[in-house]
Amino acid sequence: MYIDLIIVIVLLLVVLIFFRRFSSFVYSVAILDIFLRIVTFIKNNVPIPELRTLIGTYCPESISSIIGKYSNGIFYTILMWGFVFIYICFLCYTIKVFIRKKK
Repeated sequence: MYIDLIIVIVLLLVVLIFFRRFSSFVYSVAILDIFLRIVTFIKNNVPIPELRTLIGTYCPESISSIIGKYSNGIFYTILMWGFVFIYICFLCYTIKVFIRKKK
């Protein structure tokens, strides 16, 4: 099923349509990836089998796992480098905000 891919693409398109800034896109990708990683942590550390099954069935581990699931070869490499670039931008934006808060 492509439901996880469709949901991620729709969420990112909604952010692009409403906010229209690259920084908003970067923040939304980072927020979504962090959320997926937190849910995966919960899945791995909560001893409730029903919850594990539910999260394992409907929630991917991270955006990089979605990229790996639906692409391969050179397309996968390009998408992963784009993902790394987005995280580098997120780190730069976060550092910039942190430095501004310090002053």
